[in-house]
This record gives sequence, C-alpha cells and structure tokens, in this order.
Amino acid sequence: MNNTRRRFEILLPLQFNDGDDIPDDLIADAVSEVVAHFGAASYQNDVIEGHWTDSEVVYHDKLSKIVVDVLDTKENQRWMSDYKARWKEKLEQLDLWVVSFTVNIES
Repeated sequence: MNNTRRRFEILLPLQFNDGDDIPDDLIADAVSEVVAHFGAASYQNDVIEGHWTDSEVVYHDKLSKIVVDVLDTKENQRWMSDYKARWKEKLEQLDLWVVSFTVNIES
C-alpha cells in the first residue's frame, strides 16, 4: 500500500483586514467544510502571528491553522484551490495562505 499523501496547511485568519475579529462560527464553518469534504482535519487554534507587507503596508495577522492529509490527486488539489478562493472572499482577505507538500504516513 502506498502511504504517500498530500498535506494541505491553511493559515486561517482570526481577524478581517480592518482588524475586527472574525466570528467564531465563521471559523468553525471553514474547518467544518474541510472535514465534510475529506472526512477529517486537524485544527490548531493556538494563535500564529504573521507579518507581511503589500504595497509598502505592513500587516500583522493573527492566524490559526487547518491541516488535512489526503490522497495526492488532481481532484483534491482542485478542490483546495476552489476552497481557497471561496474563503479568501468570505473572510475578506487580500490572500489566504495555503501550502501543500507530500507526506509519508507511517504504518
């Protein structure tokens, strides 16, 4: 059995770009959507601090992280790309950081 999977890590903002907190139920919806599609996910709710610039404006983000390990298929990559676009808009973000890489699940 091939134990190679693709891990997606989504840095989910806890605040809108104007600094207002994103409601907890909206964060829960973002996590639940991943779980509903893939059947499982991990959610790290420790605050991750992000610092970045865009057009000479410095942003300071408070983030959480969703992690999901799935089969490495084009369909899963396409779904995650669509998820990113949807939630970038829902959370009113300039960008939503999603990374992926292959992982080997130990048996």
